[in-house]
Formats: sequence, C-alpha cells, structure tokens
Amino acid sequence: MSGLLKSSIGRKVAMALSGLFLVVFLTQHFVINSTAVIAPDTFNTWSHFMGTNPLVQFALQPVLIFGVVFHFVMGFVLELQNRKARPVKYANYKGGAAAPWTSRNMILSGLVILAFLGLHFYDFWIHEMTVKYVQGDMTGLINPDDLSSGYRYYEETVHKFESPVRVLLYVISFVLLALHLWHGFASTFQSVGFNNSYSKALSKFAKVWAVAIPVGFIFIAVYLHLNQIPH
Repeated sequence: MSGLLKSSIGRKVAMALSGLFLVVFLTQHFVINSTAVIAPDTFNTWSHFMGTNPLVQFALQPVLIFGVVFHFVMGFVLELQNRKARPVKYANYKGGAAAPWTSRNMILSGLVILAFLGLHFYDFWIHEMTVKYVQGDMTGLINPDDLSSGYRYYEETVHKFESPVRVLLYVISFVLLALHLWHGFASTFQSVGFNNSYSKALSKFAKVWAVAIPVGFIFIAVYLHLNQIPH
C-alpha cells in the first residue's frame, strides 16, 4: 500500500477510491436525514440504531473517520505535488485560466468543506459522544427495552437548525460541496480509467447526483429551521 501511494498515479487512484467511499456514506447519510422531513419517528428509529449499534460505533465509525482524513490528506498532497511540478510560481501560473472554477479551486472548496465537517462533528458527533460516554446515558444500548431517552434525536436535530446563521453556514457549505462533487466525479472516473460504453451515462448520473444530494441537504436544513418545535 505504501509503495502504491509513493507514485502520482497511485495517489490519484487512492484519492478517487476514498472519494467514492465517502460518496456511499453521504448517500446513506442523506437517506436517513431525509426521514426527518417525511417521517420523524423513522428518523428517530434509524438514528437510534446508528447511535447504539456496536458494529456501527466501534467498526464502521472509525473507518469513516479514517476515510475522511485520508481523502483530505491525499487532496493536499496532490495539490502540493501539482504546484511543485509547475514551471512557474503558482501566483503567475495562467495555464488553468480556461479551466472551470471548480477544477482550479478544489483545494479551496475542500478546505471549506473540511471546516464544515468540523462544525458538523461539533454539532452532532461530539454531542453524541458526550451524552453517551461522558454523561453515561447509554439508554437503548444497555437496556434495549428502555427507550425513554433513546429517541431524542429528532428534537435535538431540529434544535440545531434554530439559528439562521448556522443554517446559512450549512447552505454555503453544501453549495461548495456540490461544486466539489461535480468536478470530483469527473476526476475520479479519469483516475480509475473508467472509459466504456456506460461511462457517459454514468457521468451524467453522477453530475445529477452531485447536485441533487447537496440540494436535498439544504432543503432539510431550511425545512427544519422553518419547523421549529415549540419550547
């Protein structure tokens, strides 16, 4: 594995594969979150399962965190590699002037998305870890028959979107995520050498997905903001 990552092609392939892995997670995350709009009870049930299932908590969750860190580290490494390979200083480099904004600013959109993930982790993951492992509220994990505080997820999620400032930050982040995914899919297919009779159709589907999923997340945030639970 280490030998593969030493080559430029190997790093690009690793970057592409880690991106596809995060795409799968993002889709699953959206499916669960969308139920907060159409079926709050289902959202509570699924969130409770994800928050208390040992396989998810102690196996899949660490893999996800590693995938996020690995993807962004590879992105920064490839960006530095590209800058070093340019014959002139980056500030004077005009070779990509005709390229789309997204392709020329992937590192910028990536940094904003990384900052957003920090906010998202603070809002939800750190809070959840504090409730379960600091406050000791393991309801539903220790005693599956006692779900009195296990179904708190919907109310907590709605409350997080009470602030219009936080909602605006989420909207901006998801717009940049859409731009990042739009270009990222094209780079991924190129990196893994995917080029056959189905590639054009899959590329079109990927572009639709790159817009639809972030727009869906934006809708969820705005919807929850406008439908606050009375205190």
